[in-house]
Amino acid sequence: MYELLIISWFSSAHNLRGYQGACENLHGHNWKVEVEVRSGGLDGLGMVVDFKSLKAKARGVIDRLDHRYLNEVPPFDKENATAENIARHIFKEVSAAFEGGGFGDVKVSRVRVWESESAAAAYYEQEGPDAG
Repeated sequence: MYELLIISWFSSAHNLRGYQGACENLHGHNWKVEVEVRSGGLDGLGMVVDFKSLKAKARGVIDRLDHRYLNEVPPFDKENATAENIARHIFKEVSAAFEGGGFGDVKVSRVRVWESESAAAAYYEQEGPDAG
């Protein structure tokens, strides 16, 4: 199994609805985003996927969050823009960008979102017989 990792960043503001504390107030983060993909094999050039393609797919999702008030951006207009929910959102959107695109068995395996240098949340989906 092969894995690739790219790192990207975006800046945005949000507030956590219903939270009892400072994060209920409007505030911002410079988010760091790690996107990992995996594949059981390599293409004819010896790659899982070109890093350039992986970065472009991730940027297509992340750019929709950059320099925005997340509470106004779907799905965060309905759910809190927590690091956990942002990680899941990016995972699902980048996964959809790879489906049916001629990328073989390349799958997004994990997305980790850092809201600070010391706090991150990750999202992945378990597969196989132990999933559940």
